[in-house]
Amino acid sequence: MRAPFTAVAILAGCTLWVSPAPAEEVEFHDAHFHIANYVQRGIGLGEFVLYVGYGPGGVALFGIPLQQKWDYFESGERAPDYYLLSDSALYYYSFVDAMVAEAYRGLSPRDQRRFDPMITGFNPTDMYAADHIRRVLTLYPGVFSGIGEFSVHKEFVSSKVLGHTAGLRNPALGRILEFAGEVGLVVILHCDINTVRPVKGDRPAHFDALKEIFRAHPQTTIIWAHSGLGRFVGPTPNHLGLLEELFRDPALSHVHCDLSWDEVAKWVVESPRSVRAWAELLNAYPERFLFGTDSVAPASPDAYLKTYRDYQPLWDRLDETASRKTRYGNYERIFDAANRKVREWERRQNGASSGPASRK
Repeated sequence: MRAPFTAVAILAGCTLWVSPAPAEEVEFHDAHFHIANYVQRGIGLGEFVLYVGYGPGGVALFGIPLQQKWDYFESGERAPDYYLLSDSALYYYSFVDAMVAEAYRGLSPRDQRRFDPMITGFNPTDMYAADHIRRVLTLYPGVFSGIGEFSVHKEFVSSKVLGHTAGLRNPALGRILEFAGEVGLVVILHCDINTVRPVKGDRPAHFDALKEIFRAHPQTTIIWAHSGLGRFVGPTPNHLGLLEELFRDPALSHVHCDLSWDEVAKWVVESPRSVRAWAELLNAYPERFLFGTDSVAPASPDAYLKTYRDYQPLWDRLDETASRKTRYGNYERIFDAANRKVREWERRQNGASSGPASRK
């Protein structure tokens, strides 16, 4: 059982988190939460627990695998902390996994049960990336539940990353997904469905290649972040039809989408018509969506809850089953299964117990 969403009280204009609500009042689990930003600064997990209390039940926890370089010759004394605030490069920052693991291990056992840490500090163009994931699992047994969020094609990010550009046809990605399936790790993959300047026609630039890589790894549980949408990559007129195409394919039953990021919420709730269309899709395929905040080191409870509130028009139109499964049921099913599989894999590797049989 996940720790339930905490009831809130409003006093003198401030939001206060009070005692945990009964389990049947769970509001959501968060399938997409960044503890730190693009310069590896953020909020401590202990601080997060204190100021949101027991807000979400479970939280998929990760940093950001890329570090924004502070190039003095590009920005002088202005220190950028986001990839859109500088023209200088991004580079992979492997130490992020140790930072997340140590933050998690610093929590009490009670607080640990609500987090599902994820491995992100690998380069998806590197054939040794799967070795990095294995090494992290070995060094920190009993901690990690999956990998991601990591990116292949991402608007205005991919072109800034030093080295080879990540791509769906790179065999390194296949090795990563194969290893994740072997271990039981959940995969959160960010890959834009299209280019920033949309490709003409009914087939967005990356959709068919994504389907190929999904189909090649049927044993791997994959969460496609934002269903391929972003700040600048918006939905094509047939976007929901493409998602239904994916969901109707029995060979892709292991693929899910998260509803996360306020920049994606704007596409979903931009009009009554869009809300109705998205609600119809979720009601038809309630097993395939998870909610996530995509919050990045939030400075306050209100900042943390912004995305959930942005999706309120959608919540209002979902039937009971779709609402429950999207907000928390699918998270519990996917991550609880992953933790059983990963802990068992760790025990097989170590020849002894690597931690509790089930942290959750």
